[in-house]
Amino acid sequence: MNKIRAAITSVGHYVPDTVLSNSDLEKMVDTNDDWITTRTGIKERRILDNGEPISFMAVEAINMLLGRRGIKADEIDLILVGTVTPDMLFPSTACIIQEKIGASKAWGFDVLAACSGFIFTFMAGVQFIESGACKKVLVVGADKMSSITNYKDRNTCILFGDGAGAVLLEPSEDQNYGVIDSVMHVDGTGGQYLYMKAGGSLNPSSHETVDKDWHYVYQEGRKVFKDAVVGMADISYEIMERNNLKSEDVAYLVPHQANLRILTACADRMGLPQEKVMINIDRYGNTTAATIPLCLSEYWQEGKIKKGDNLILSSFGAGYTWGAILVRWAY
Repeated sequence: MNKIRAAITSVGHYVPDTVLSNSDLEKMVDTNDDWITTRTGIKERRILDNGEPISFMAVEAINMLLGRRGIKADEIDLILVGTVTPDMLFPSTACIIQEKIGASKAWGFDVLAACSGFIFTFMAGVQFIESGACKKVLVVGADKMSSITNYKDRNTCILFGDGAGAVLLEPSEDQNYGVIDSVMHVDGTGGQYLYMKAGGSLNPSSHETVDKDWHYVYQEGRKVFKDAVVGMADISYEIMERNNLKSEDVAYLVPHQANLRILTACADRMGLPQEKVMINIDRYGNTTAATIPLCLSEYWQEGKIKKGDNLILSSFGAGYTWGAILVRWAY
């Protein structure tokens, strides 16, 4: 009996209308467009305003996905959400989304793995498909990074934006398509370099934690950058080696959009030309768990992904967390 493979059968995405450009940031902190563009590759990012939570963006992305697939929400078995900015600590954003879209037969939960949130959540979904436990799994990556970004800190506020992306996983008995291989890692010793200090049980919210700006992203930029370059480049190359792939066999590297220089280093390590790297960081910045599904949905929408294409999804984030997935496109 053939192994059931988990295949991506639909994609969707959403970004807010409000644009925060580099020139806008010049009026807020001591920075300039050339400095930001040279160091990060970011020109603008989107901001979710009017008090909307991430579930709003996720529902928009899911509705696009369902429309493309031609199915209704009550056909979904499982909803998995990767995020570091949930609507609230509980109930889970998966529960909130389930109610909003009317997925009456679905259960679900959230996964917290920072910038690796989507690929970790994705691989959790893959297990439910491969085991036969579920037939239709929604995997969402969504973050409202503007809600935890300090717009007085020029080192971090230039990096982040808001957005959501979603994929649908379904079983494929055709061994030629779907998720072929994956490698995942965590290293807790890296936690001291990228974190949010307050809001959990270690430092519950208080007047003091707010006054000390502990509810914002903290990042030791140079250290994280160096570790991310090595981690993402090595894991992306490893997944190629494990599957005997040459650069010409890879249609696209689909990397987490943290910094354009990191993406370039990954491509160089894999021997890939830049045109084989999915990039949207220039328009959206780092949307954390949303970057990879956002890329997938936009590139598919533009007709750039074809059935049978080998895609390597790769990420590195707080924790440290990192990993890579080989997907052979199924539709």
